[in-house]
Amino acid sequence: MTSASLNRKIYSNFNVTEVRKDFPIFKQEIYGKPLTFLDSGASAQKPTQVLEAIQKYYAEDYANIHRGVYYLSQVGTQKYEDVRVKVQKFINAASPKEIIFVRGATEAINLVAQSWGRKFLSPGDEVVLSRMEHHSNIVPWQMLRDEKNIIITVAPIDDKANFLFDEFEKMLSEKVKLVAITHISNALGTITPIKEIITAAHKVGAKVLVDGCQAVPHMRVDMQDLDADFYVFSGHKIYGPTGVGILYAKEDLLNAMPPYQGGGDMIRSVTFEKTVYNDLPHKFEAGTPHIAGGIGLGAALDYLEGLGFDNIARHEDHLLTYACHKIQEVKGLNMIGRADNRAGILSFTMDLAHPHDIGTILDQDGIAIRTGHHCAQPVMDFFEVPATARMSLGLYNTEKDIDRFVEGLHKVNRIFS
Repeated sequence: MTSASLNRKIYSNFNVTEVRKDFPIFKQEIYGKPLTFLDSGASAQKPTQVLEAIQKYYAEDYANIHRGVYYLSQVGTQKYEDVRVKVQKFINAASPKEIIFVRGATEAINLVAQSWGRKFLSPGDEVVLSRMEHHSNIVPWQMLRDEKNIIITVAPIDDKANFLFDEFEKMLSEKVKLVAITHISNALGTITPIKEIITAAHKVGAKVLVDGCQAVPHMRVDMQDLDADFYVFSGHKIYGPTGVGILYAKEDLLNAMPPYQGGGDMIRSVTFEKTVYNDLPHKFEAGTPHIAGGIGLGAALDYLEGLGFDNIARHEDHLLTYACHKIQEVKGLNMIGRADNRAGILSFTMDLAHPHDIGTILDQDGIAIRTGHHCAQPVMDFFEVPATARMSLGLYNTEKDIDRFVEGLHKVNRIFS
């Protein structure tokens, strides 16, 4: 490994054939067939640049951070804190103090619920969710409801899975203290009008938490422009490691919130009589963090910046259009969710086969898709289906992947007919 190999690769033009060479996993075969990976919505594959950054940290730079005065600890601390600044710039936050490292978006939402929610929500206060939320943006608020007697209301969607903004706006009143909502639905691909949602919520004094897990890998997000109060995402969906994620929150909110967990690194001083908490952002980062995960996340952000989000968006938009056209050839396929504005996710059922059977048959040809309720059971109930099959795109996918996927669906029909 050379230091040059860790430098950011810059692509003047997006060439998916060259991009795929960065992902070692595509060199293998599954059951003797080339891997067609269409489940990036669940977790994205990792480029060599990310793997090398993690390996270099463990092989050459490893030491615990924030506590040591020796060289390796200082190097590790600097690299980890450099990633915090990198994330700040990546999402255009006002300050690195607004960037909290967590294990993933699920922990980030729980942190907000248990810290901000416990302190600032009172019995009778309303939290507005949408019909499309992932379980991780439902269950923490239900737990808080049972503890604090808050009220949860649900913003509707139509039968195409469009977010009904006008109906949502009618739900807003001074009783609403928080809107917790997805930016892009993981089950349907619907892109919500998030900026308009935030503006409307702020007019009645409500805070807004945005689940950005499906948005951040595919589009540029700008906290100064959106004006979200809280924004969360996970590293593993953005081509980085598992076990690391980001909570963005406005600095004044974080200052007003009590710590979520206690222990090392979130303290300034401790006696048996009293603990003085650390300053932001460390007040919310108890214990030894996932240092290698943070460094890997930084490498993933570098990688995406090198590719360019305009290039990624054009490529993925083309693939989505191509996929929507090709699946029309498949008899008995029922699209679940046809929102006017959506990202690279297609959910569907087939008349002749259960989603689990679809996934199993495709797997035998090396095609990986997701089947089930996608941790979004309320939206499955809305469409009156127990599960769907879901294809989700990543920046490394190609038209050939779509062709193989569609041929696999034809095979499903042949087997069950």
